Amino acid sequence: MSRTVAGSARALIPPHSTLTSLRAAAAGCRACPLYARGTQTVFGEGPAPAPMFLLGEQPGDVEDRTGRPFVGPAGRLLDRALTEAGVDRAGAYVTNAVKHFKWVPRGKRRIHSKPNAAEIAACRPWLEAEIAVVKPRVLVCLGATAAQVLLGRGFRVTQQRGVLIETEGTPPLVATVHPSSLLRMEDEAAPRPPYPP
Repeated sequence: MSRTVAGSARALIPPHSTLTSLRAAAAGCRACPLYARGTQTVFGEGPAPAPMFLLGEQPGDVEDRTGRPFVGPAGRLLDRALTEAGVDRAGAYVTNAVKHFKWVPRGKRRIHSKPNAAEIAACRPWLEAEIAVVKPRVLVCLGATAAQVLLGRGFRVTQQRGVLIETEGTPPLVATVHPSSLLRMEDEAAPRPPYPP
């Protein structure tokens, strides 16, 4: 069932939510215009309860096509980092603040475009419901946008990366860079040919 809710998904949140009921309701969300260009809703995955809740900004191209969070290049880098830290991804809940892929065309490619404040606000009820069901001991925000959803627009990863922050209404949280930013740094450091490709 899909419904249009101007500006917020709040009315779509089922009472007595479970991850299954939330996922089913989110599949029909039309609370912001992003649904129109996204292939599908990309809802979070993982156990409930889960000790760790990993929060990104939005699905990427691969995630949009598969319907699963963090399965593209940034997800592979995240998996590697979790493994190196001794964290089993299967025991963590992984999701994004925005559930549809916002993109712009570049040739035949679909390139990530940062969601705006209204798009983030429209999806926030899904995030709040996921946190309530998953009941994590710690939230890990991957990137500034994810952290700003919970801490406000003044939050800067460059200044508060790795600092445990306690806030009212959420479990303790920590923010770090998004894996995609590390991939961009690797791309920028790659040797360039002396002429355009």
